[in-house]
Amino acid sequence: MKTNTLVRLLATVFVLCSATLLKAQQGTVYETRTLKSKILNMERRYSIYLPPGYEETDRSYPVLYLLHGAGDDHTGWVQFGQVQHIADKAIAEGTAGPMIIVMPDADTSVRGYFNAANGKFNYEDFFFTELIPHIEQTYRVRSERRFRAIAGLSMGGGGTLIYSLHRPEMFGAAAP
Repeated sequence: MKTNTLVRLLATVFVLCSATLLKAQQGTVYETRTLKSKILNMERRYSIYLPPGYEETDRSYPVLYLLHGAGDDHTGWVQFGQVQHIADKAIAEGTAGPMIIVMPDADTSVRGYFNAANGKFNYEDFFFTELIPHIEQTYRVRSERRFRAIAGLSMGGGGTLIYSLHRPEMFGAAAP
């Protein structure tokens, strides 16, 4: 009887410890955060992934700006792209280091990551003048070029290409 009780106790402790370790291995996604843009004269939304351990440390992290495609918005990478699952797995396996991933919304009345030719909707100016400084002031990111990357799909790939060409001093890596 005592052996059976000890086995149950050890099994319970193992399960509790395993659940705690699994929870500690997960990052956190905030699906919708906002900032007020003076350039665009509107609230702008973004999603953000914070790596495992972000809340428990004062460490600063590299940042990846992940741009969505046409017809999608800032939640696409979270809902359909499984950004949390993929990032958590890559970090746990050691194929990627812990990082912050920012997914801005470029699906508005004027769709795209570019400045409008008529100067009435300057998303690229917003991205560099307001979004990046907001992220660097709000979250613990490493702001040097070599710790900042950009990637995107479809329309986001176009934004990635143009941003990396217009501002090569800003990104250590670009993957359109």
